[in-house]
Parts: sequence; C-alpha cells; structure tokens
Amino acid sequence: MTATTRTDPARPGLVRRGLRLEYCTLSWNVIGVVVLAIAAVAARSVALAGFGLDSLIEIGASAVVIWELRDAGESRRRPALRLIAVAFAVLAVYLAVQSTWVIAAGYRARHSPAGISWTALTAAVMFALAYGKTRTGRALRNPVLITEGRVTLIDGLLATAVTAGLILNAALGWWWADPVAAYVLVCYAVREARAVLTDQS
Repeated sequence: MTATTRTDPARPGLVRRGLRLEYCTLSWNVIGVVVLAIAAVAARSVALAGFGLDSLIEIGASAVVIWELRDAGESRRRPALRLIAVAFAVLAVYLAVQSTWVIAAGYRARHSPAGISWTALTAAVMFALAYGKTRTGRALRNPVLITEGRVTLIDGLLATAVTAGLILNAALGWWWADPVAAYVLVCYAVREARAVLTDQS
C-alpha cells in the first residue's frame, strides 16, 4: 500500500464503504448458516448442508478483510488466509465423500421450498455485494478486497447452482441433481484453497 493511497482524501470514505460491504456480507451469512442448517436437516439435502458450510467459510473470509481494512499487519493476515484455505480443503473432502455416498446409495433429498427461496435470494445479494466490493477495491487499489469480491461473486454463482439443483429435484424428481450441485461446491472449494495457498507462497 503506497503513501499516496494512504493520503488520498477519498480513502477514508472508501474504507468505510468497504467495511459496510463486508459487514453486510458477514451479517447475511450468519443468518444464512441458521436458515440453511434448518432447511438442510428438514430436506436432508447435501447441497444445502454444503452451502451452509460455505457460508461459514465466507464469514471467516469477511472477517479477514475487515481486519485488513483496519490496517492489520501482514503477519496476522497470512496465517488467517492459510486457515481459510484449510477450511476450504475440509469442505471439499466432506462434500466429495458425502455426495458420492448419496449417489451410490440412491438417497433422495426432500423438496425444500425454504432452501430454494433462500439460495435464490442469496444469489442476488451476493452478486450485488461482489460488484460493490470489486468497484471499491479498485478505487482503493486494495487487492485483498478485490479478491474477496471475486470470492463473493463465485458464492453467488454457487447459490445459483444449488438453487437449480433444488428446483430440478422438486419439479422433475431428479434426486441426483442435489448431490451433483454439491460437486460444484467441491470444485470451488479446491480451487479457492489452491488459490489462497499459491498467493501466500
């Protein structure tokens, strides 16, 4: 971060905007963990359970960015990002094993109107937040906020994939669409874990 960036008169306002975006993401995901846990148990849905775990990881990512925007040191940020990478790896393993078991056993998740509603709404919210974070991060020349904006965008795409799987299961009886949607989360988790570890190497 350059001295010019620090003395920019617009910087304090941009930092406040970035913090508001992160607090909004944090709050939404905290509520989402509760909603998704209830919906996942009711529908016995692997995809909803996985998306709930992803929301927990997103909470951690938002906390890291809030820490960085408040001028936290690199020595604290790097271990925190490594922990996020480990969490993504654990998520990938859990979903891969669970989804494979569901497909092999022919297990059918129940319909989940609450899950469909929440994931569809989450997709719209995440897309809006991702746009705001990317725009603010570029104005601040802050690569951490820009990167987290990309993670939020992917989160919106994941919510869209999960919503599609739930709808296909409910409308057409495609029970396998739920675990297949969970596999999308596996690919995302592996990619993000590798990206974080590569950036920190």
